[in-house]
Amino acid sequence: MTTYVLLLNWTELGIRNVRESPKRLDAARRQLEEMGGSFKDFYLTMGEHDMVAICEAPDDAVAARFAITLGMNGNVRTRTLKAFPEAAYRELIGTL
Repeated sequence: MTTYVLLLNWTELGIRNVRESPKRLDAARRQLEEMGGSFKDFYLTMGEHDMVAICEAPDDAVAARFAITLGMNGNVRTRTLKAFPEAAYRELIGTL
């Protein structure tokens, strides 16, 4: 599985209905699980982004489909980062 960091910000609609946010998070977890992935961590954050999710997905296509699905609901905007674990980082740097 590949790890992805999702940086999330509420849209105007999402913040207006913020009390429903925990239910939307539960639905997102189920959606990602149905796609073969999973949430590893989730954080409410202060600063540039409202939330951060650490997720795993089988491949980039699944991660992209999940991010697009979240955006289609209109409550959040996402930025997705592909994350390389430390072992992969060391291997990549070692090949330079």
